[in-house]
Amino acid sequence: MRRTVLVTGGAGFIGSHLIDQLIAGGHDVVCVDNFFTGSKRNIEHLLGNPRFELLRHDVTFPLYIEVDEIYNLACPASPVHYQRDPVQTTKTSVHGAINMLGIAKRLRCRIFQASTSEVYGDPSVHPQTEDYWGNVNPIGPRSCYDEGKRCAETLFFDYHRQHALEIKVARIFNTYGPRMQLHDGRVVSNLIVQALKGEPITIYGDGNQTRSFCYVDDLVNGMIRLMNSDRTLTGPINLGNPGEISIRTLAEQIIALTGSRSKLSFRDKPADDPERRRPDISQAKAALNWSPTVELREGLKRTISYFDRVLANADSATVEV
Repeated sequence: MRRTVLVTGGAGFIGSHLIDQLIAGGHDVVCVDNFFTGSKRNIEHLLGNPRFELLRHDVTFPLYIEVDEIYNLACPASPVHYQRDPVQTTKTSVHGAINMLGIAKRLRCRIFQASTSEVYGDPSVHPQTEDYWGNVNPIGPRSCYDEGKRCAETLFFDYHRQHALEIKVARIFNTYGPRMQLHDGRVVSNLIVQALKGEPITIYGDGNQTRSFCYVDDLVNGMIRLMNSDRTLTGPINLGNPGEISIRTLAEQIIALTGSRSKLSFRDKPADDPERRRPDISQAKAALNWSPTVELREGLKRTISYFDRVLANADSATVEV
C-alpha cells in the first residue's frame, strides 16, 4: 500500500539510501534535514521526483505535518560531528525524539527509531545481545551521543507503554558505503580517503580493536523489514554485520584494494573508544529473516570506487577555479 513517509535526517548517508528504497517501493517521502551533517548532494537526484519532498527543518523544534509513518534518523552519527556541538547532539536525540513521538501520537502512526550500537558503550559482553544493558561512561566526550540515544530509546518505550504507540527500535552497528562524507571521522571513510591520497593511514591505539561493518544496502533492507514487521515486534533489535575484523587488518585490506603506498601511522587511542564491537543478530534472523549479504571485500570495492570519483571531482573543481 502506498504511504507517505517522513524521514528525518534524510539527507544523511543512511537516510538518503533509505529514501531511495522507499521511493523505489512506491511510497511518497518527505525528507526533513537541517543540513548540519546531511548533504544536498545525497538527494539531488530526487529533487525532480514527484514522490519526493524536501523540508529544511531542525527536529529540536516542533513540526506540523501529516504522514503515515516516521523514520527518525536525525542526529550526527560520527564522533567528529557529534562532538563538535555536544549539547546540540543531546538535544537532537532527546528533543527530536519527543517531537517525532508527538507527531506519531497525534496521527496514531508507526514510528521507527534509529538507535545505535553505542548504547552498549565499551561492552563487557561479546558479542552484544539486545538484553545487554551496556557499559557506558555518562560524562565522557562520547556521552552526548551514547546517552542521548539511550534516552531516546527510553522515550520510545515509555510512549509505547503509556500511549500504546507502535514503535520500532533498531540498534545500528557500524555501517559504510557510498555517500559517506570525506571527513566525517568514520573509520572506513578515513582509511579509504587517506589510502587514495597516499597519505599515512591513521590507526588509533595498536589497531587490534575490532569492529563489524555492514554495507548500507543491507542495513536499509533490515530497517524496512523491521518497520513492516508485526506490530508486536518493537525491538530493540540489532542490525549489523556479525563479521568481526581488527582495524589494522581493515586498513591493510583497504591499502591492498586501492593499490596505495600509504604506511600505517599509530596515534593514541581516544577516550572511551570500545575495544570490541560485534552484533548478535539472532533476533533479526529469526524475526525478520534478515542477515547481511554483501561481503566486506565487495562493499569496500564499491565504497572505494565512490570516493575515487568524489576525490577526482574535487580535484577537477580545484583546477577549474
